[in-house]
Amino acid sequence: MNQIQPTPKALELAREVLRIEGNSVLALTSHIDASFLDVLSIILNCHGRVIVSGVGKSGHVGRKIAATLASTGTPAFFVHPVEASHGDLGMITADDVVIALSNSGESDELLNILPFIKRRGAKLIAMTGNPQSSLAKDSDYHIDAGVAQEACPLNLAPTASTTAAMAMGDALALALLDARGFSSDDYAQSHPGGSLGRQLLTRIRNVMRTGDDIPTISPNASITEATQEISRGKIGMTVVITPQRQILGIFTDGDLRRAVVNGLDLQTLTVADVMTRKPRVIGPDKLTAEAVEMMDSRKINQLPVVDEDGRLIGALNMHDLFQAKAI
Repeated sequence: MNQIQPTPKALELAREVLRIEGNSVLALTSHIDASFLDVLSIILNCHGRVIVSGVGKSGHVGRKIAATLASTGTPAFFVHPVEASHGDLGMITADDVVIALSNSGESDELLNILPFIKRRGAKLIAMTGNPQSSLAKDSDYHIDAGVAQEACPLNLAPTASTTAAMAMGDALALALLDARGFSSDDYAQSHPGGSLGRQLLTRIRNVMRTGDDIPTISPNASITEATQEISRGKIGMTVVITPQRQILGIFTDGDLRRAVVNGLDLQTLTVADVMTRKPRVIGPDKLTAEAVEMMDSRKINQLPVVDEDGRLIGALNMHDLFQAKAI
């Protein structure tokens, strides 16, 4: 059997698809006007749920929009218009807002259920590519997600239009997120599973080393003793503390290297002579995500953990965060 090979123009066609779709999304910025604020207002003041509906490719996009809304603070779910005609209209109440997606704005499956949605008293928002379509005219509000052309070389397959609708859905969801003051903690509550949940919900106290696992040393210890304690602790540092566990500084692999490079006499020095003073510390109830951000921004790999009185109660390094899957 002869194998089909891509033509020489395949790469340029692929690039053209991305150019058309990228330009289509950028062009949507001109569609964001005062009417968009009206749509945000009606959703923010909705006492029920946002119900997204569409058929075909618009249905696939609608499912994604509903999922994005739900995960960013706007309770939402998807209802297929055909299933709505066979009983699922019972899911829609007068307190709800319905977002109907159709690029043409003439999808029979959606148009057939419009009278029933209106009879129930739900608000109807249409997202179409044609402001003069039946769906746009029969809705309470309209979002114009129209594109100049599809990326399909035949200008037939939904490509740029579906990308534009999805991008407009993201714009809607994130504008609502901002208006609600939706935070990373709120986001974590709806994403408890997987790496996102771990990053956003895990606290320092859940991953820090405690007790004898914290490498510590007194300020009068020798460089050799401090180096041995670093090796024992296996986190690349030892914390220099007072008998009351107040932190005076930390001594790291980097401090040791700098002392050697500077030609210091390691036999006569104490760890207090070469330690890093006023190190960055973190509290046990902070999120591991905050520790990651601090380490990244300060270019450090270890953090002592202190209580509210500044006493050492734990320690961690980047490897601990990796093991906890907080990164």
